[in-house]
Amino acid sequence: MGRHSTVLFFLIILAPVVAHGDTQTTPLADGLDYSGWFRLRYDGVDEKGVGHRDLGRFAGRFGIAARPADTIRLVFGLATGGDNPTSRNQSFGNGLSTKDIGLEYAYVDWSPSDKLHVYGGKMKNPLFRAGGAPLVWDSDVTPEGVAMSYASGALFANLGAFFIEQRASGTDSMAGAVQAGAVIPLADETRLRFGAGYLAYTHTAGQLAFYNGRPLGNSVDSGLRYLYDYRDIEGFAQLDTKLSDWPLAVYLQWVRNTAVDAEDTGYAFGAKIGSAHDEGDMEFSWTYMNIGADAVVGTFDDSDFGGGGTDHSGHMIKAKYVYSRNIAFAASGFVNRVNRFTGTEHDYYRIQLDLEFKFE
Repeated sequence: MGRHSTVLFFLIILAPVVAHGDTQTTPLADGLDYSGWFRLRYDGVDEKGVGHRDLGRFAGRFGIAARPADTIRLVFGLATGGDNPTSRNQSFGNGLSTKDIGLEYAYVDWSPSDKLHVYGGKMKNPLFRAGGAPLVWDSDVTPEGVAMSYASGALFANLGAFFIEQRASGTDSMAGAVQAGAVIPLADETRLRFGAGYLAYTHTAGQLAFYNGRPLGNSVDSGLRYLYDYRDIEGFAQLDTKLSDWPLAVYLQWVRNTAVDAEDTGYAFGAKIGSAHDEGDMEFSWTYMNIGADAVVGTFDDSDFGGGGTDHSGHMIKAKYVYSRNIAFAASGFVNRVNRFTGTEHDYYRIQLDLEFKFE
């Protein structure tokens, strides 16, 4: 099936679903909050030297939160994607095989005061990402361990201690993270958030690359063992304001691995305008990223940009339109240069067309 016929096929099968309109939900049980999300995707990739691929994909999640006490929330979520830390996608095909589903998160959120949250378990990422840019963390990553978020007045701080790899023999790999910064009002409906952070992995050099031994751009030896450690310092800033009646965010993030002397830096900057919350809303964003091969751990940054991992540069363009309370259309485009240091540099193009359903 060619590229145009694949896109046409998806439009034909999705059209009657969209025309059906809003879906209805029913409370699950007293004392429980629940939400869910399902996405159908056409994913087209053009990569020089590899060729063109047309992929049909789906992804979904379902989450429940209980509040046994005023200061405690227990949160659980299931999602497609199996054990992949950076993607919930499942590709159609493979002989109509059954698809994977797994525990996406399971954690406690304890708030002893309105300024402090303490998390424990496999959690939604508590660390701030300027503009949501996936320079260090893909949006689907759910860290495992303990964390804390604190905000008082203009100041905020995030701390985390995460289990990365526990080994039957040898030393375990952990990650410690700290962020601190401030939120400064500049004018009506305008504020600046800025700060700095530090992220360090233990026992990385000499160990197999995380998750299935795939280095994803990081420097490794012939046995796929990391050559270097990863101790990242970061700086970030985000300006939130309004352009006419449109919310506008302009953002910047910079990161450097202090444990290496080359290919040690990454940065991202961009802008987002609009919001995609209510019926008729539209949202558009553009981000430019440049990620050195050993700037960050490739296992955990964006899984779509350049095909995933580090050693890439280029643009991400996204748009979203909320058709109704429960249905939205989205599109993403990637224009990247990949394998600039660890392989033969070449072009990478990708387009994603999504139909999203949600309930809560």
